[in-house]
Amino acid sequence: MGLSRLAALHGVATSFSPSPDVTVPVPDGTVTAVLAALGVDAATPAEIGRSLAAAESAAASRLLPPTVVVWSGEPLPAALAALPPGADLTVEPESGPDATEPPPPLRMRVPGAPGTPGTVSQDGPAPSWWTEPPLGVHRLTARAAGHRYAAATLVVAPDRVPRPAARTHGFLVQLYSLLSRRSWGMGDLGDLADLAAWAGRTLGSGFVQVNPLHAAVPGAPTDPSPYRPSSRRFPDPVHLRVESIPEYGHVPDRAALEDLRQDAASLAEAVLGKGALIDRDAVWELKRQALEHVVRVPLTPGRRAAYCDFLAGQGRALEDHALWCALAEVHGPHWRGWPAGLRDPRSPQSARARSELMDRVDFHCRLAWLADEQLAAAQAAARDAGMAVGIVHDLAVGVHPDGADAWAQQDAFARGMSVGAPPDAFNAHGQDWGLPPWRPDALAASGYAPYRDLLRGLLVHAGALRIDHVMGLFRLWWVPEGRPPTEGTYVSQDAEAMLAVLVLEAHRAGAVVVGEDLGTVEPGVREALARRGVLGTSVLWFERDWDGDRRPLPPERWRRDCVATATTHDLPSTAARLTSDHVTLRHRLGLLGRPLDEELAEDVAGTSEWLAHLAALRLLPEGEGDEEAAVRAVHRFLLRTPALMTGVWLPDTVGDRRPQNIPGTWDQYPNWRLPVAGPDGHPLTLEEIALSPRLRRLMEVFGPPRDTPGERTPPPAARRP
Repeated sequence: MGLSRLAALHGVATSFSPSPDVTVPVPDGTVTAVLAALGVDAATPAEIGRSLAAAESAAASRLLPPTVVVWSGEPLPAALAALPPGADLTVEPESGPDATEPPPPLRMRVPGAPGTPGTVSQDGPAPSWWTEPPLGVHRLTARAAGHRYAAATLVVAPDRVPRPAARTHGFLVQLYSLLSRRSWGMGDLGDLADLAAWAGRTLGSGFVQVNPLHAAVPGAPTDPSPYRPSSRRFPDPVHLRVESIPEYGHVPDRAALEDLRQDAASLAEAVLGKGALIDRDAVWELKRQALEHVVRVPLTPGRRAAYCDFLAGQGRALEDHALWCALAEVHGPHWRGWPAGLRDPRSPQSARARSELMDRVDFHCRLAWLADEQLAAAQAAARDAGMAVGIVHDLAVGVHPDGADAWAQQDAFARGMSVGAPPDAFNAHGQDWGLPPWRPDALAASGYAPYRDLLRGLLVHAGALRIDHVMGLFRLWWVPEGRPPTEGTYVSQDAEAMLAVLVLEAHRAGAVVVGEDLGTVEPGVREALARRGVLGTSVLWFERDWDGDRRPLPPERWRRDCVATATTHDLPSTAARLTSDHVTLRHRLGLLGRPLDEELAEDVAGTSEWLAHLAALRLLPEGEGDEEAAVRAVHRFLLRTPALMTGVWLPDTVGDRRPQNIPGTWDQYPNWRLPVAGPDGHPLTLEEIALSPRLRRLMEVFGPPRDTPGERTPPPAARRP
């Protein structure tokens, strides 16, 4: 009983429900380990009693929690509504970016004599004594008789994030898979800008959604997954279009650059012409050598000033990231194996390394700046092309335990813990993603500073942000080190605070927010997200009347607040699903749980039911048996729904049958290394995709192309032999 109470006070679940009618207890050992990771000793009954008494005493005497959330124009939260009469409050508003001096503090007093009973109300408007501060993150202090002085972070957020001004459609693509004739073996930020400019001007598209562009952990080989990065705060320079850097044209050793360009052309040709996999490490090695030449070119005074502004704006976070990159070059990427002093970013040894490796630290800072410039250029190209939203960036759910963020923010991460998923009907063994979770208590104590900085950095050049596994804003499944995923447990976040920071930063950036909410979702989560304007993710094949006849959900019953798609990067392409190719692929990989004929029969039945539904709605005038027609019908259906945004998986436009990622595989399948290809598996360049007749026929579902015969996209360069 004591352990359960202690766990509840710290947001640690002692049971979970894999299905509505089933409750599974969490092992006591798991609860004890998770509490230990939160700094709470529960190793013995005596320690449980002491920890419980301390926690309850702190809760009773605390005048304010570490972070207080106020939604603008809404009733006060319990933390403020329950303040005792006579309490004095002071709000020190944050200074705006252009402020020359701090704004004056706001002072308030809860009416009534100290010590008299107060009235708690959270239903009506804010009381008359409350003066609402401006939107932002402020310092709040409170004093009251009989209570200790309290200080907290006050987050004042608007009630909702921005929304698209009108319904719109766009492309979903894994950027590395989108090669143009100018790419160095994988897609880059120049290709992203070109795709956005073409799609916006020619097809009237409103957005392009890409995979996370976070910095990867270097290795041999590098983990190709964009969802297990070294840092979510800074982009990976492997995405740079090297030739677009202004200093590139002034490199004195032109012969060296030309040799590198020729090697890059060979890499690209191996992928595009010979069917080789994308080799991220080989691409980065060539780009790194070229960038070493580029950064030695002196910056012009104007660009030097811009670089200095960038450094000042990023502050210590960038210094830490660049130092980790420099140390990884010397000692390898696994910082837990570095010399003891270097494992602490604040140690004297790390300070000395900053000085000794100054040139390499500056090199990595410069790369971050160059990537930031090209991210800005991609969003500018999208907006200049008329895109209502522009680039939709993706936020991974966590970071690699050996990466830069885990090193620089050690106090914010729970040691010995990994994020995953509990066992369910689809995976009886659960999942361990190998990502250390943030400590909710550490985030709250810091006023959510790491989270705020992360969002601000991602949103600065984004028209929208997709949040992978958005349910993580509410709770995450923690797996103690050495235990299987089945022996994990849920740890709750302060969802109000996580949402408030998200809404505030999105409001400041004028950006839409999309939450990936597929799979098992805790009751109330989708409603809470919708209330704050966060769009969900709806995939056609999963949208059925699960509470009724389980048949395909009619389009008018889909939710409006979502991005409606036919597939995602973790699912089969539409062509593969229509032909059941994805089932035979999983059979070859040994991933089926039943005989192939049973799996095929079930898959064909489900697909046939959807095709019949499309035909009944007169969305398949060509009749069944035409794969391209069925793909068009699927997208006609998506347009029939009220969804604010409709996403088109770019490989679907050219009939690609290969998934980019098959969850549950590692070396059995080339996850994250495939270029976009046609139905025959032959890779296609961006130029060829733009001229694809199949793409044109599909996109006519969304409206006729805007170009005229005299303004058509120029043909791609002839394919090299």
